[in-house]
Amino acid sequence: MRRSLIATLSLLFAGTALADPPRIAIIIDDLGYHLANGERAIGLPGTISFSFLPGSPRARYLANQAHAAGKEVLLHLPLQAASTSADIEPSEINLDMSRARVESAFSEALAAVPHVVGINSHRGSLLTRHPGHMTWLMQEIAKREQFFFIDSYTTHHSVALQIAAESGVDATRRDVFLDPDRSPETVAREFERMKEVARRRGQVVAIGHPYPSTLELLERELPRLIEEGFELVRVSEVVR
Repeated sequence: MRRSLIATLSLLFAGTALADPPRIAIIIDDLGYHLANGERAIGLPGTISFSFLPGSPRARYLANQAHAAGKEVLLHLPLQAASTSADIEPSEINLDMSRARVESAFSEALAAVPHVVGINSHRGSLLTRHPGHMTWLMQEIAKREQFFFIDSYTTHHSVALQIAAESGVDATRRDVFLDPDRSPETVAREFERMKEVARRRGQVVAIGHPYPSTLELLERELPRLIEEGFELVRVSEVVR
């Protein structure tokens, strides 16, 4: 009886030891305007992914830096927001566009950022609600077989993941925004929430921005994640 109990406990402990650690994928997006903050972000430790705005003046330079550092490069593709006060971004895809114009805007955005392996949406609280335009976009992404799509999920009405699945595009959505405002207290709170989601679900996708408060926390806390039992991974690893 004692041997049987010991054997059972050994199997249980072995199974626990072999269990995969919770995986955390972090994207820093809105990159390409501020050189110093962009370079500081690229210097973050670990397998962070970086997403660049196609119309920004330093996107190409910083994307080359990120790629040279072995980091994953994404295109931060502007999609139309619901707010009528939002400025139109360069290469933005909006509901007034024909299918041909969507195709050319997407190609134009891709040409502005080198080394792209995937797309994540910038804004998009209006466009991601519309199956027609999202189908056109996903068909363009699907033509580049290696690309995946991350829905930044700026509206609960987004149909992006449904359309991606129908179009054969690997996709997932953002779970946590690390910095819905820039206060250090908010960033610290959302970082802890990110870890809680990872523990509960097994993985999490978090998006942050190159704000000083965000970068300061990540510089301090990222090295501790492994000690706490997490695995920091590229976002492509949680999509595919």
